[in-house]
Parts: sequence; C-alpha cells; structure tokens
Amino acid sequence: WIPGEMTVTEAASALFVARVTLSKILNGNAGISAEMSLRLAKWLGTTPDLWMGLQSQYDLWKVISEKKLPKIVPLKHSA
Repeated sequence: WIPGEMTVTEAASALFVARVTLSKILNGNAGISAEMSLRLAKWLGTTPDLWMGLQSQYDLWKVISEKKLPKIVPLKHSA
C-alpha cells in the first residue's frame, strides 16, 4: 500500500482480505500473521520471511520498551 497511490479498500481487495483487517494492520492494531505474510510477499514481490521477521522484530521491541522482566538468573551449564 502506498499512501496517495492506492486506497486501503483497493489494497485489501488486491490481497483478498477485508478492509478492516488491512486497516487494523496499517494502524498498528493487529499483527502480520503467517497467512498475511504470504499474501503481502506475493503481492509486493518480497518473501514471507521478510514480513514475519519485521513482525518478530516489532513484537520484541514492544516487549522490551513496555515491560520490565523479572531478574532472571542465567542457567549454569556443567562442564
């Protein structure tokens, strides 16, 4: 989807998804599923791994920036 070039409705139609589904993704209210990564990859000429990687990086960033983890002691390995 390119702002000014195509509407969300047109992009959703090209991806064969509901407009609300794509809108939620674009507005940060939903993540990219494995199925959506396949659709985006086919439509945009990329790979599903790109989209899944971006989603994974976003998920990790969100946890790091929003939550404090408890003090976890590293597991000691015996030699």
